[in-house]
Order: sequence, then C-alpha cells, then structure tokens
Amino acid sequence: MGNRGILHDEHGRIIRQSFYDGWKFCKLEHEGNRRKVMSAGRYTELFFLDEATALAAGHRPCFECHEAQFYRFRTIWTRSNARLFNLVSPPIAKIDRILHKERIDRIGRKVFFRDQVSNIPDGTFIEFRGDFYLRWQGIFHLWSFAGYVSARTFPPNLEVVVLTPESIVRCFRNGLKPAVHESIKSSQSQLEFRF
Repeated sequence: MGNRGILHDEHGRIIRQSFYDGWKFCKLEHEGNRRKVMSAGRYTELFFLDEATALAAGHRPCFECHEAQFYRFRTIWTRSNARLFNLVSPPIAKIDRILHKERIDRIGRKVFFRDQVSNIPDGTFIEFRGDFYLRWQGIFHLWSFAGYVSARTFPPNLEVVVLTPESIVRCFRNGLKPAVHESIKSSQSQLEFRF
C-alpha cells in the first residue's frame, strides 16, 4: 500500500497527486491496524501489485512498518547515489526531495528517461508500445493490475522508456531486490522470444 498523504477531499474525490515529497509503501497489515479506505482527514491509501511496482512509482519503504527494508534502502540509495548529488550521509528527507524530482515534473507529469535494454537491471519497469514491463531474472514480464501475464525478450541495443526513477535503478544495480508478485512464476512459463 502506498502513502503520499491526503489526496482526497471529504467526498472521496482525488484532488491532488501528492501532498508531500515522502512517498512511502507500507504493509497492508501492520500490528492489527484497520483502516477505512479514504477516511476524512487521513492519508489516501494507494494499492500496488508489489514492491517493484511501488518503487517504479517512486515510493520507498516506510520506516514504521518496513523498518529493516527502510534502513537497507537508505544504505543502498546512499551508496548508489550520494556522490552524484554531492551528499554525505543524507537524511531521508533529502532523499525524498531527490526522488520527488525524479517522479513528477513541475506540472505533474511522470518523469522518465531512456536507456538501452542491456543497461536495465532486474526490478526496473519500462514502457514499450504502451505496455509496461518489469525486468526480472533477465527477462521482461508484462504487467497488469491483476499480475504479470506473460514474458518476453528485447534486443539488447533497443532503447526503451524507463519508468522507475533513475536513483532507484542505480540501487537495483547495487543489490536492492524488491519483492515481486507471485504471478511472475507463471508469467515466465509464457516466455516469448521476440526481436
């Protein structure tokens, strides 16, 4: 589940894309807490297929319910990115501000970059011809709201649109491994070799 703050009004209508820079993903269940979805004055619950999808949207682990993952993420993010941003031991608020610039631009559009397939590490989402794919174990899995439905290959020199924020992609290259939905196993059995 994702948290970007209060995005809805008292009638349950979404009125903003983000309330603050610290976008987090949380466990669906934590210490028996129960929430009514879109309660007035409470943060708006966002739901993701898995951690890989949440990271592609620019969310990071929550400190409260994913404490160990939070520290691992911060350590790997710092090792992977701090030098590029001229930072030493950045606080999470600074990391959040950098991630925010990598997620959406000033007018609220999704930020993306382009790279060759051969440079894309496992855990990264790409867009190709209107479809979204997760690279996992060296192949690309077609994403859907219900799970991963098939898998395919791409030529290594093909340039694609990368949806996962760039600093998180660098984290994947340095050992960050997101949890992925169980449908990835059946998706792999549908592998198509296409060039």
